[in-house]
Amino acid sequence: MTTILVTAGPTREYLDDVRYLTNASSGRMGYAIAAAAVSRGHRVLLVAGPNTQPTPEGVELRAVISAQEMHEQALEAFDAADVAIGVAAVADFRPATRHSGKMSRARDQTRLDLLPNPDIIASLGGRKGHRVVVGFALESAAHGGRAGLQDRAEKKLRSKSLDMIVINELKAVSAEASQLSLLYADGRQEDLPSMSKEESAALLIDRVMALLPGGQGAEEA
Repeated sequence: MTTILVTAGPTREYLDDVRYLTNASSGRMGYAIAAAAVSRGHRVLLVAGPNTQPTPEGVELRAVISAQEMHEQALEAFDAADVAIGVAAVADFRPATRHSGKMSRARDQTRLDLLPNPDIIASLGGRKGHRVVVGFALESAAHGGRAGLQDRAEKKLRSKSLDMIVINELKAVSAEASQLSLLYADGRQEDLPSMSKEESAALLIDRVMALLPGGQGAEEA
């Protein structure tokens, strides 16, 4: 049985006890990937930020809130994993100070100092050994067109020591369908047709399993 770690959903970076920084990720793609993997007989460890997706039956969920919590849980889960798929939309920054209670708006201006969050998928890639690590790159073609988008994704693939990176355009956020492009460490590229996130997830699991030593198939007992 292959053990697959999946990260999913957004993170929340609290400014005070009420307000936080986050993003529009629904977590649907990550949960679809977890469901597709467990349906094929794999063990799935799902580390997920706040979301409203139902947990697929058979998936082992570790619910987290912040990027730092997700980092800690992902590293711990990775010790038992053969594959890691980083789908989570992790906040790049967190407030330098978390205030207690609720900050007053009495001031005319408020300065928000930010600190960088850990790069979770890079941490996993850096310690993967013979394991397979796959990342997601949410990119926009607004800067440099499609070529610029692919160039940025390829740089992430190399710098984070990934076996594959999945390009997901901004229009896929909260959408029913997605049109993914797969970039492999060996230089291959595969552009998938537009399909539901559940269909994309099933196909992606097949591609990821083929990257394991010996090219394990999609089905396992």
